[in-house]
Amino acid sequence: HRPDLFRQKLRIYPEVFDDILDCISDNPIFKSNSNNCQLPIALQLAIFLNHACHYGNMIANEYVCQWVGVSVRSVANCTNCVMIVLLKCHDDFIFFPSLNSTDAAHAREYISKICPQWHNGIFATGGSMINLCNKPGLYSETFFN
Repeated sequence: HRPDLFRQKLRIYPEVFDDILDCISDNPIFKSNSNNCQLPIALQLAIFLNHACHYGNMIANEYVCQWVGVSVRSVANCTNCVMIVLLKCHDDFIFFPSLNSTDAAHAREYISKICPQWHNGIFATGGSMINLCNKPGLYSETFFN
């Protein structure tokens, strides 16, 4: 296994991918009464993460379908299904610890050593760099393609 290549493509650690997969696998959106089988849930999650972690030409359905080996419509369907499930599970995945919790105390200790400018703030990290709201403009399209 090559976790470095996995993280390069999907921008998430394999362990975090597995945790998310475990949490979403039971959702009925991935069940079908049709004669046409759905793609494996792990592949659908990988397709979504590929979309969420890239900008510009890298996010085009045509590019993703060539990478995965499925149709353009399958890429769109997988992305939509996983997005729906993740939005429903948002509070299970993303939360801020209470200020008096052990997790918050560990975070304060870590920040005081590593990044004192964040003193009395919230510092959130999970290893992935998914930023869906904007794109850094310093290098424009050339950096992300």
